[in-house]
Amino acid sequence: MALTKDPSERRAKVEAALALLLETKDLFEREGAAEHPAAPTPRRDGRRILIIGGGIAALSAAESVRSADPTADITLATREHEPPYYRLNLTRYLAGEVARESLRMRSLGWYDSAGISLWLDAEASSIDLVERVVRFHDGRAATYDRVVLATGAHAFVPPIPGADRTGVRVLRTIEDADWLLERAAPGARIVCIGGGILGLETAGALARRGCEVTLLESFDWLLPRQLNRQASINLQARVESIGVRVLLRASTAEITIGDSSGGVQLDDGRFEPADVVTITTGVRSNTHLARRAGIATDRGILVDDAMRTSAADVYAAGDAVEHRGSLYGLWMPAKLQGAVAGANAAGRDDSFTGVPRSNTLKVLGVDMLSIGEFEPADGSYVVIDGERDGAYLRFVFHDSRLVGSVMVGDVSAAQAAKRAVESGVEMTELLRATPSADDVARHLTEAGGQG
Repeated sequence: MALTKDPSERRAKVEAALALLLETKDLFEREGAAEHPAAPTPRRDGRRILIIGGGIAALSAAESVRSADPTADITLATREHEPPYYRLNLTRYLAGEVARESLRMRSLGWYDSAGISLWLDAEASSIDLVERVVRFHDGRAATYDRVVLATGAHAFVPPIPGADRTGVRVLRTIEDADWLLERAAPGARIVCIGGGILGLETAGALARRGCEVTLLESFDWLLPRQLNRQASINLQARVESIGVRVLLRASTAEITIGDSSGGVQLDDGRFEPADVVTITTGVRSNTHLARRAGIATDRGILVDDAMRTSAADVYAAGDAVEHRGSLYGLWMPAKLQGAVAGANAAGRDDSFTGVPRSNTLKVLGVDMLSIGEFEPADGSYVVIDGERDGAYLRFVFHDSRLVGSVMVGDVSAAQAAKRAVESGVEMTELLRATPSADDVARHLTEAGGQG
């Protein structure tokens, strides 16, 4: 299942998936019309489709099913007390940028109007693939014709002594954010373990609340998976300018929080006092439900391009899945996968062939893009980078095609760079002119990412 080498073929497939999303959007994102349909509601006595999950992949699957089959009997079951919400906006909520009620992706009335049964506090405990029944911890059960597993991921907590102490928390749910907000008083000493995207966003949000925030990163620079060293140096300066203290090469030995003298003990002897500790060291796919049912898993639930699992009539999407060896853990791939899984569960024949990796930061006031291969694999790659007015740009080419880019502080060429990476357009003439990073950015913008 290797990625296609033909950029035009790959782009066509990506565009087809995007077209599916636009079709779904046309039917559902006009929320007022969706909640007050002009036409009579069709009977929902068709194929029984059960969707397990409460994130964007689950909601996207439900919308896609309804778009493809107006008669489908759809149930969306989430283990959370809240209906599907914008999980990626939790740090904005923590920072005070958005209200709690605005986190919901859809109002409760929308589900009724769309003919989708919404089960809250419904944690699935088992799947009977023979009887086609999913059972839940609270005693409920649901029969299905087809099921979509969008079970998401959970916060990974390293085996750090003291990680289970009161005063230590991850940030994965609304309840986690509410817990942190109760303790994020001005002057509160908070140590954030983990300098990835979520760690940076969490630290920035708490600093905005007036907390004294220290961010610990065990690697030599921030975001080593998304940025090269020079881009990270630029980003760190901006992070520190908003009041976050950054410690690099800082590995946690023990958390001793619990009283005024508690904090985080580092393995090099340093000690950071803290009232609260957050752990943001990544996520792991929720595969246990599928695994117990005998569905093939590795790092995630294994799926093909149609988002089918190894079990008949069982599809999967989002943070829980592994597709062509990749775990995306990103919003847009999860939404695309959910749309494809839902459409195919409803009888269509759509496909997800992958998308270039890209990451953006929010909350910190730092505009940043990271996409594709930003580090050269060998000497056949061409790297063009440069700094200007505090901004950093980096473009990586291979065989005269843009294969990766990093932008910090100036992302005006971001969309054009994404299109160029996705399309694989040749830029031989541009490279012959030995352009600067600004020249490349200007060329991409003027050409719209088309070479």
